[in-house]
Amino acid sequence: MKEIAERVLFAETLEEKLRLAPLVASDDDPGRPIVLPDAPGRPAELRVRGDGVKVEFPGTNRLDDERERGILLHFLANHELLAAELMALVLLRFPDAPKEYRAGVYEAMREEQAHALMYVRRMRDCGIAFGELPVSDYFWRVVAPMETPMDFVTRLNLTFEQANLDFSKHYAALFREVGDASTAAVLEKIHLDEIGHVGHGVKWFRRWKQRGETDWEGFRRSLSFPLTPARAMGLAPFNAESRRLAGLDDDFIRHLEVCAASRGRTPVLHWFNPNAESHARAAHIGKPWQPDQTASALEHDLEALMLACCRRDDAMMMRRPPSLEHLHRLKQAGLSVPEILPANTASGRKLGGLRPWAWSPDASHELARFAPDIAPGMPHPWRAPLPAEWFSKAIGIRLEHLLGAVPETGGLLRDADAVMELIARHLATGQALLKAPFACAGRGHLRVNHHSNPAKTRGWIHNTLAAHGAVAIEPWLDRLLDFSALYEAGDGGVSHIGFTVMENDAAGRFTGIQVGPKWGNLLDRKTAAFLFREADVLTLYQKKLPHLLADLLPGYRGPLCVDAMVYRRVDGSWALKPVVELNVRHTMGRLAWEWMQLLGGGPGRLRILRKPGLSPQEIQTLADGPGHFLNDPAQAVQFLAYWTC
Repeated sequence: MKEIAERVLFAETLEEKLRLAPLVASDDDPGRPIVLPDAPGRPAELRVRGDGVKVEFPGTNRLDDERERGILLHFLANHELLAAELMALVLLRFPDAPKEYRAGVYEAMREEQAHALMYVRRMRDCGIAFGELPVSDYFWRVVAPMETPMDFVTRLNLTFEQANLDFSKHYAALFREVGDASTAAVLEKIHLDEIGHVGHGVKWFRRWKQRGETDWEGFRRSLSFPLTPARAMGLAPFNAESRRLAGLDDDFIRHLEVCAASRGRTPVLHWFNPNAESHARAAHIGKPWQPDQTASALEHDLEALMLACCRRDDAMMMRRPPSLEHLHRLKQAGLSVPEILPANTASGRKLGGLRPWAWSPDASHELARFAPDIAPGMPHPWRAPLPAEWFSKAIGIRLEHLLGAVPETGGLLRDADAVMELIARHLATGQALLKAPFACAGRGHLRVNHHSNPAKTRGWIHNTLAAHGAVAIEPWLDRLLDFSALYEAGDGGVSHIGFTVMENDAAGRFTGIQVGPKWGNLLDRKTAAFLFREADVLTLYQKKLPHLLADLLPGYRGPLCVDAMVYRRVDGSWALKPVVELNVRHTMGRLAWEWMQLLGGGPGRLRILRKPGLSPQEIQTLADGPGHFLNDPAQAVQFLAYWTC
């Protein structure tokens, strides 16, 4: 066995490496452990090139071309050759491993030789010689540094060979579809062998993993970056049945099916911190802030909404990951579940950037440990907290003034007497609306009219000045429509993304969002005519505001949202208040827009429901209905996010 393993690993001709090992070999003299070689022995044409030249993996749409099939087989033959070489390496690195384990590795090595031979013969039939194209050494770089047989089991058997359970079965069917029965038969034979290889790994993995942990827990713990459990899935339909035949249990299979991680692009890490304004206010006035039950519920209940912002290969750090059952429901609805990391995730992994809900003091503090993990030049580096003003009503008022102040434009005052004086002016023609500068989602508002109690009004003003340092004041308007314009600020400036229709209650507090690929279709005919003709919203929000936002927020990169409204004047005419608030962060409207893109791209509605106000029967009726709970209703305490098309 030792001599055969040395030949497979170190031979420099393909004929020697692939000369099929005998069915049985003596293991009486396993020798001493060898030092890890830099690379396996290879003929010159099969060595890894140092110039970085690579060949694109053929897509499934090119399998009807014989040469393209040959190129794909070239990739697969190299994978099988690497697997045989790595199995030979295991036999030489770990001579003291159990004899039964070594015998199973030897048998698998022989089968990998046979797989490589079958691929080489088929690629020759397609006009491709082995070594004609550059080859990768990725398997070697990741698996060969193993320190124990357990490392090999988790890295090769349970990761790369498990992924081949998906790939080999799927591609066998594709080759049959294009009429290549010979290659299909090869893949089908390899698929059956791979079930056995994975099964051998499962057997020894269970013997060697820590007592008391599940297979899934042990697998996740045993892998180290760049390998993640997601690598155990092939870029093909998930094959649960073959995994069961290999001996993997349903708990492991269900966890893996919804698992995701970066498979190439360096991940951007996302984090949900919806209490950004409160943290910014605390830093601004120098007083500590602790979240109450509602604020904590926002963080825990609704963080799953940020999953929609994750692109392929991204990751999200969560305080309380959704249950496995809910992740399966999201996947069935169309979400490609990103990699989910616990809140205490350590730094040290290469990242492509950071995207919190908002760059408030809590985000900068929480994500600071990841700053060194981001390569220079990435578009989303760690940053210090944004200026406190950018989280207050002040920034929206500044934008209003840049557009040209009108009587409806708000003001920010820091003196109680000045606030009362301005209220009196508004009461001369109508009503006044007071806002706490760092409040959001329509909360922290006070409507003042002739029937309001002056003492209570003054008390609210004094409390708000103490807690926020100022009071925003504007005339109360007879609102007809609340809407938002969504933007993304980047190196090229500020880009308009789309519009949403906001659903607010009578006091202006947020309850939901409507989104659609064509915003005008969400509006009634009269409202659409006013906005597109009289108000000329496309010119205002798509052409004028992006330049003003770029000047107003120098150096900012990330999401933006301008809330606006249509209202009725005293004389009955309609008018546009172009800026109600400016949000220098993500918003529920932006999340709704992202969910729309993920869930088919058609019109949709995101509602935030109060769970305590719903009976279990009502929650079940919603779950059974045409919509989807975007957060986990079993885990949520106060808030449920519900999507309908």
